[in-house]
Amino acid sequence: MHHSPTDANANPPTLLSNAPSRLTLLLEDPLLPCLLLFAWVLISAWIRPLGMPDEGRYTGVAWEMVRSGHWLTPTLDGLPYFHKPPLFYWLTAISIQLFGTSELALRVAPMLGATLIAFAGFRLLRRWASLSVAHGYLIVLGTMPYFYGGAQFANHDMLVAAFISAAIVFAADALLSSDANMPWKFSMLLAWACIALGLLSKGLIGIVLPGGVIFFWILLQRRWQWLVRLLWWPGPLVFLLIAAPWFVLMQQAFPQFFHYFFIHQHFERFAETSFNNVQPWWFYPTALALLCLPWTFALAGRVKLPAADGARAALRQLLWLWLIVIVVFFSLPASKLVGYALPAVPAIAMLVAEVVAERSLRWRSLPVAMAVITAISLVTVIYVLGRNDPYSSKPLATAWREQAAPGEPLISLGVYRFDFPLYGKVPEPMPVLMDWSDPAIVKRDSWPRELADAARFDPKAGQHVLVNQSELPAMLCAQAVTWIITAAKENRPPLALADTIATTSYYKLLRFDRERNMTSCKDGLKQD
Repeated sequence: MHHSPTDANANPPTLLSNAPSRLTLLLEDPLLPCLLLFAWVLISAWIRPLGMPDEGRYTGVAWEMVRSGHWLTPTLDGLPYFHKPPLFYWLTAISIQLFGTSELALRVAPMLGATLIAFAGFRLLRRWASLSVAHGYLIVLGTMPYFYGGAQFANHDMLVAAFISAAIVFAADALLSSDANMPWKFSMLLAWACIALGLLSKGLIGIVLPGGVIFFWILLQRRWQWLVRLLWWPGPLVFLLIAAPWFVLMQQAFPQFFHYFFIHQHFERFAETSFNNVQPWWFYPTALALLCLPWTFALAGRVKLPAADGARAALRQLLWLWLIVIVVFFSLPASKLVGYALPAVPAIAMLVAEVVAERSLRWRSLPVAMAVITAISLVTVIYVLGRNDPYSSKPLATAWREQAAPGEPLISLGVYRFDFPLYGKVPEPMPVLMDWSDPAIVKRDSWPRELADAARFDPKAGQHVLVNQSELPAMLCAQAVTWIITAAKENRPPLALADTIATTSYYKLLRFDRERNMTSCKDGLKQD
């Protein structure tokens, strides 16, 4: 039996049914509601400085692309950096070129990802559920703390979540449409394109997670003809045309790239326990329950929903399967970060949206009141917590940019602040001084290990960037003025001769003047 999408004329009253008819017609199309959601996320995306370490690290890599003009190979302090693929960096670098280095511009990529999640989900629900459910989905999505925070956090998590989610949604739409004798091939091509972009966003999870969700859905539905349509040959071809070139070029330029990127950064990180953020198995169920409030409670209301059949029932099954696969997959490794589970959020929002649409028929003001209260709370929390970040290097970088003369060297002693080069618009890689012979560096997940790993791909550049701390006296006396970034508590003897220019709770910016300390330089500066 073929099932057609919900007739627009048969939709129950929407949450916005009191609006003027012209606006109502506009809101039936995904474009305007999704633009409104983008604007809603954008409202508070500028408030706080870049969060450390993730936002500083990944936007810093994008800044280096703009600074150097080399967009093919991501670099961290001038060294090839292959922890993640390049799509986030490319999008952020484009935004930097268009809009500068404001926090708002640096967060364009996750905001675009959030908008894609909204668009794809709205389109699916509008076709296979109802307009009321689609509108409820956007209201729930936009007022979920987890989604709202992730949409303005500049790392790879929201972007890959968007492509994973969009791939699942477009593939589901294609398969349901094929059974209903409706055009399906365009949606299937979109699904394969999103899988490729997911791979370019964060690696193999861009393939494994949407592929796993759709495959298990086909098994549970026992619609084996769907498997043939899923593997329709133009789809894999689109995937290869989008995803393959960058990986092939990197392997040609760096023979150890495949092993490092796929084996070390994927399989070893998944299986080993030596990486940071080890958490128990219940971490993600708990995090999702808390971070999706107040809408988490609405999931309980699904037990009272009317039974569904056909496409609506298949869609419900997909959403539960989607949620379970994501949570189980990320719960298996010992290392867990909150942002990893973002691909589960659209499934939760769609499940809740059906409850919200049903309840709005009886208590029309309740969902809207919940959304308004949550929205005000979200902006308030971001404003209060984000205005003063003690880990941000922005005050130090601003002071350096305003006071340093062109050509005066800048070194980093015992620390590396990912956000400093971007905020300071530092024109070249900074030497980082520490004991790089310490064997403990490669035994823990940390910024020294990231730099040490990157130097393996370009040993020559690594010699200029990774400098032994014993070179500090010679470097201070080699130039008329040398600038130093270091920990606030760092007090080795040469630094006592430098002027403190700016400080934060944990770091400081120093200026060493050789003329003022000529006698000490001639006598030989002491470190201990």
